[in-house]
Amino acid sequence: MSTTPHSVRTTDYHAAGEPFRIVDADLPPIPGDTVSERRATALGPGGTAMDPRPGPLDDLRRLLVQEPRGHAGMYGGFVVPPDDDGAHFGVLFWHKDGYSTACGHGTMALGAWAVDTGRVPAPDDGDAVVRIDVPSGRVTATVHRAGGRTTGVTFRNIPTRISARKVPVATSFGAVEVDLAHSGACYASVAARDLGLDTTKASLPALVRAGQEIRAALAGHPATRHAGDPRLSGVYGVILYEDLPDTDDPDPDPHDADASAGPRQRNVTVFADGQIDRSPCGSGTSARLTLLAADGRLAPGDTLTHESVAGTVFTGRLLPGGITEVTGPAYRTGTHTFLLDPHDDLGTGFLL
Repeated sequence: MSTTPHSVRTTDYHAAGEPFRIVDADLPPIPGDTVSERRATALGPGGTAMDPRPGPLDDLRRLLVQEPRGHAGMYGGFVVPPDDDGAHFGVLFWHKDGYSTACGHGTMALGAWAVDTGRVPAPDDGDAVVRIDVPSGRVTATVHRAGGRTTGVTFRNIPTRISARKVPVATSFGAVEVDLAHSGACYASVAARDLGLDTTKASLPALVRAGQEIRAALAGHPATRHAGDPRLSGVYGVILYEDLPDTDDPDPDPHDADASAGPRQRNVTVFADGQIDRSPCGSGTSARLTLLAADGRLAPGDTLTHESVAGTVFTGRLLPGGITEVTGPAYRTGTHTFLLDPHDDLGTGFLL
């Protein structure tokens, strides 16, 4: 361990079942003037995910994500300074394979954390807006409060851009057509039924394999490149979705009395190297909203009810200008002080 302290404090949340481990202290200096530049530093000397040399935070990331302190599906963030005074703070999102450019469920968790800890003042009843700089831009988390407690969080993402429709991809399950959309990260969407699958727990091994094959097949595809920032290029997640009967509840979002009925889908999002999002995926929901609107299935103000394989739910709406809002729950699961014994032969841990 070259940079990791012998102990590190975290506050853990989950948003619709997906974990998020927050570190806002015990961090080494991270050079860069913006969150995006700090992510490049964290990725390694080359500033790209392909550079094998570790960055200054990598020992700490591995300590927190690997067993026995974490697991392959763990997610988290390092709280860093914002790009300017317009945001409350910035964040570097991390998972077992490195640093992502966006994370909707993490933004929700961070909004709840900022209010719960008093970092951002909030009323006992009403809303508080938390502005967060992430590698893909500035996002907001509107934290809903009632009776002195947080009851939900609405994540407003950067604009989503559709980059390609019906891209043919060959898989071991057969040929499929994939839609690509950039919503802070690049997501590939494919109907699970086109692979002969459904979005149930029993299908998870096959869904993961399909997701890995699709991601590999799209490596280097022009539509996966981000026109404004090459550091945002490449498929991050593959969304394997299934249509469910449309909701007939005229008010599925308790924080939006004007929400109308709309589509209902369940998805399994396979991210990084075969990890499964336990939530319906916040940034991925933004991608689905924009694609559904392009298909004429969702009008501005309509609600998408988005389920995860774990049975949790996000609701999403499309706003003018390609802006999306995703609402869901965020709950604190614990506060921890993780220790690294210098005599422990496992060091920062392992992955299975």
